[in-house]
Amino acid sequence: MSKSNLTRIGIFYDGNYLHHVSNYYYYIHERKSRLSIKGIHEFIKKYIAEENDLNHRLCQIVDAHYFRGRLTAKEAKDKDGALYYDRLFDEILMNEGVTTHYLPIKHYGGIKQEKGIDVWLALEAYEMSLYKKFDVLVLIAGDGDYVPLIRKLNTLGTAVMVLSWDFEYTGEDGKPYYTRTSQYLLEEVSYPVPMHELINNRVRRNEPMINNLFVPTLKENTKTKTVVNKNTTPYNVNDEYDDDDDYYDASNLDKDMFVSKVLTIKDGYGFIKNEPDNAFFHYTSLIDYDFNDLEVGTRVQYRLEITDEGKTVAKDVLVINSD
Repeated sequence: MSKSNLTRIGIFYDGNYLHHVSNYYYYIHERKSRLSIKGIHEFIKKYIAEENDLNHRLCQIVDAHYFRGRLTAKEAKDKDGALYYDRLFDEILMNEGVTTHYLPIKHYGGIKQEKGIDVWLALEAYEMSLYKKFDVLVLIAGDGDYVPLIRKLNTLGTAVMVLSWDFEYTGEDGKPYYTRTSQYLLEEVSYPVPMHELINNRVRRNEPMINNLFVPTLKENTKTKTVVNKNTTPYNVNDEYDDDDDYYDASNLDKDMFVSKVLTIKDGYGFIKNEPDNAFFHYTSLIDYDFNDLEVGTRVQYRLEITDEGKTVAKDVLVINSD
């Protein structure tokens, strides 16, 4: 790369991958914050400038694209807050000059799946590299299916950077899950960047370039309130109430709903007091509530499911607030 000419950068986001990684840092990692699109872009420019001994101002993002499957309007409307958060994230992407590409999520055998997004991303990335002649194409994805794309980009003389994350976490069913970037993918690129190592590096973790990868924590109060009525006995409750406990109006609960207290909170999951087995719950089961605001002893209503392994799992967990 020339030290005098502009270095043209194109960025391509696998939206589902980005969402997954951002959730990890927000709910499970000690950072407790979402990834910042602006921070990612600044990191990319500075990293490329430093790696090539270039002027930071001569490394510019000329194209950025975000690809993801999307619920239908009706499905999003029926899912609490989905339309609002979709629109909010769209605004963030627009403000950072990111072009969005969505395909409808399809149902296959009763399971919602993204189909065709990775193919679309690859085709757009190759075509734009061909016509716009990016010096560096940045891929934020972890799937080995993108290896053919990278090989094609290499033939064009376009250097490829992959921002990768490796981590593990406990899933909604209580099982450990692992996220690993394809080794085949990393072996093909010019700039393999292990983001998890940089973020967790105790020497570099407080550098502005690393800290700016995360959105400053400004928590919104999304606690849900319900009507308190001390003359009403909770419906289908399996908790032991103290004498001075408030009783909650549960007359609007379905017969399969329960009310109890949060017993323990871990990294991204916890347990609700339940007889005979305490119920496991995952952060994704919370309705309109920030897992990071949850406290031991908080009252919640929830549904129960038993997994194939016989584990008791709480679903549709709603916080009951008596303030």
